[in-house]
Amino acid sequence: MRFSHATRALTRTTTALALGATLVTALVPPVAAEAGARPTTVRIGYQKIGDLLLLKGQGLLEKRFARDGITVQWVQFQSGPPLLEALNAGSVDFGYTGDAPPIFAQAAGTNLVYVAYTPARGRGEGILVHKDSGINTLADLRGKKIAFTRGSSANNAAVKFIEKGGLRYDQVNTLYLQPADAAAAFQSGSIDAWVIWDPFFALYQRLPNAKVLATDEDVAPSNAFYLSRRDFATRYPQVVSEVIAELDTVSHWGHAHPQEVAHILSQASGVDESVELVATERKDFGVAPLTADVVHQQQDIADTFARLGLIPHPVDVKVAVWTPARATAQAETQR
Repeated sequence: MRFSHATRALTRTTTALALGATLVTALVPPVAAEAGARPTTVRIGYQKIGDLLLLKGQGLLEKRFARDGITVQWVQFQSGPPLLEALNAGSVDFGYTGDAPPIFAQAAGTNLVYVAYTPARGRGEGILVHKDSGINTLADLRGKKIAFTRGSSANNAAVKFIEKGGLRYDQVNTLYLQPADAAAAFQSGSIDAWVIWDPFFALYQRLPNAKVLATDEDVAPSNAFYLSRRDFATRYPQVVSEVIAELDTVSHWGHAHPQEVAHILSQASGVDESVELVATERKDFGVAPLTADVVHQQQDIADTFARLGLIPHPVDVKVAVWTPARATAQAETQR
């Protein structure tokens, strides 16, 4: 073991973060509605991070939709890939992920749409190594075991770190692990490096023998996205727009109240509030429609994944970009 028994508390915290992340959406019936109508239920997939968690904690959507008799169901996931699997299955209607999950999902045939994005400067995601590992530069990752969640934003970060180090993707040993499993592997010393996002990143960089080798800010910052099923966004464009509006409200509030945000996130995740405050203070707030530059950045990531064979074929990101005006027109033609 590379780390002391004091780290057991961190392991318990990571396990708590993962609890409830099992895919339970099979228990939630799919939405059934006529074109242009209001749904009876909006099902939102969330992780224990980000503005959706703040939205859930403040109950803003429930208040907004109550007048129309719409209920809100929240379904928790440990990472973006299983959330988008649920979106594809029709078990959730709306969700939030990092940059890579929608690319993998689009390549797999998921009929999703990007409805908004949050900019990310890359401070809340990075690569951790052991201080005594002899890994001092990204080039030192050659032949090392690097863990991350396949299809997650950490997958994209890992690609960037490897190439920044002047290495090919096949010159490192990649292990696909969910955060809880990767945390245990990192503490036991069975992996050399771990690419991970906040709050795990903020939590585990505190370990006595952990070292931050690099962050996304050192390579190329990316974005996070709000996504919906295409059929849901087409049928209910006003509902999607209302969700985005409430996200914008809570994001502005969060930017002005970092301590309160840290408290809410700590209550939900079980992570110490001081750790959540670190994550909050380096988090980027804001919700906006996708711009041409954002689509171009996302397309560059997709093209890299295709080049490396990480997805089965190239994808065209722009065909999955949703606009309220276009969706409203489509809904009108379906009436």
